[in-house]
Amino acid sequence: MPERTPKALRQAIAEHAPELLPDFDAHWKRAIADTFDLGPVPAFMALWWGEYALARDPELDAHVQDLELRASEATDNAEAKALLEEASMIRHRVQQLEPGE
Repeated sequence: MPERTPKALRQAIAEHAPELLPDFDAHWKRAIADTFDLGPVPAFMALWWGEYALARDPELDAHVQDLELRASEATDNAEAKALLEEASMIRHRVQQLEPGE
């Protein structure tokens, strides 16, 4: 993982997960640049930190997407909840990654 700064994260996305870059840039422009408000930066970084962490591990990303798809198609509430909880735990775990990991 890169340094935990918007600039370093953007550079890592551009290099290792360029498919995320248009959405990253559009979100930055809408939430930060156009508003001249730095207040949303921590939330922005948390979201994109996790998105990048998943994108750099295609197998894990595919697994999370599969869990979420299966949950959306589940007819049993308990099954859907379990699938979403597993996906959420993975998303939470990647949020905890530190620079250099």
